[in-house]
Amino acid sequence: MRVANSAERPTFDAAESLRRYTEQAAAEARAEWLKQNPDKAAHAARQSRFYSAAELEGKAVPEQPWLVRDLVPDREVTLFSGDGGTGKSLLAQQLGIGVATNSGWLGMPVKAGRVIFISAEDDEDELHRRTDRILRATGRSYDDLAGLTLRSLAGEDALLAVESGLALIHTELFKELERRATKDTPALIVIDTLADVYPSNENDRTKVRQFIGILRGLAKRRQCAVMLLAHPSLTGLTSGSGTSGSTAWNNSVRSRLYLSRVADDGYEPDPDKRVLSTKKANYSQVGGEIALTWKAGVFTSDATPKDLDKRAASAKAERVFLSLLDEFTAQGRRVNHAGASTYAPSQFAKHPKREGISKSGFATAMNNLLSAGTITVGEEGPPSRRTKFLKRAGQ
Repeated sequence: MRVANSAERPTFDAAESLRRYTEQAAAEARAEWLKQNPDKAAHAARQSRFYSAAELEGKAVPEQPWLVRDLVPDREVTLFSGDGGTGKSLLAQQLGIGVATNSGWLGMPVKAGRVIFISAEDDEDELHRRTDRILRATGRSYDDLAGLTLRSLAGEDALLAVESGLALIHTELFKELERRATKDTPALIVIDTLADVYPSNENDRTKVRQFIGILRGLAKRRQCAVMLLAHPSLTGLTSGSGTSGSTAWNNSVRSRLYLSRVADDGYEPDPDKRVLSTKKANYSQVGGEIALTWKAGVFTSDATPKDLDKRAASAKAERVFLSLLDEFTAQGRRVNHAGASTYAPSQFAKHPKREGISKSGFATAMNNLLSAGTITVGEEGPPSRRTKFLKRAGQ
């Protein structure tokens, strides 16, 4: 038998084998990732879409699409937060029925269409009761709700994504939702609530952006608005910002709404009153507020003052703020813009000369006056214990 000499024997290249194994593993991992992310797969296969801005000349400028003008953009994710018990689920379901029946929302017109409403908090009986109250209040019947799809996930695993290494991947529930959305072609998908459908730490910026990206991909593919309900963190609740966990939640969505009670320093003069405020709006003006009242099982919009009345109310709040600031300064009493016991809006809202201005009204006036440069933030005290306070500009 002929024995091969060393020159004829095949050599084993460990480095080359490792390279091939690594490339194969990476290819398999990428294939699985693209399978889980079909929207990304389409992008991976397409050719470059870079183009010169000069090519836009002569083309019609597309209008910004809205589900509810200035509040809920179409084909984007809106984060709608509110403390437990404020009624955000009810208000979101009112929106769903308003879209499905083309009857509007809080007196505002909406883009009509089918709706998918998913609740991980309320069972089917509660969804039924709430639907019935809304129908009674609006004079509608169940026959009008053919375009509204309800799904209760109470007591079930409601996660829409799970962690897989460095990325989030779709769950079977998300795939079921996408299949239903493909069938229904909805104008709106409501998901209640974030804590039940999101799998990771709410402070993990990377995972937060990935999760919103998953929902945004759904909105883009299905050409619909997605509204995600959430509870604010303790900080977001205390500050009135309505934020939850990482700032990536606020930064990743294009619109953020906040439903809050009307209270001054914990006192709630009318427990049926709420305020729906715009905390973030990439495509419209931020800071808008809609006063609401709970009545007969639903929320209704209070009569809003005319623009002239709004300007007059704003001017009055600023005038009273400056008057009280002058009085406090003359008495040697410092107030600040940041919070705690000497927070100016809190102090002024308790004063007998407040002229009916609320804490939130004084807060708005303070921000307007700071922006205009009418008042500024001063500092005093030793370097180790500097104290900030509000003062008129030039003092």
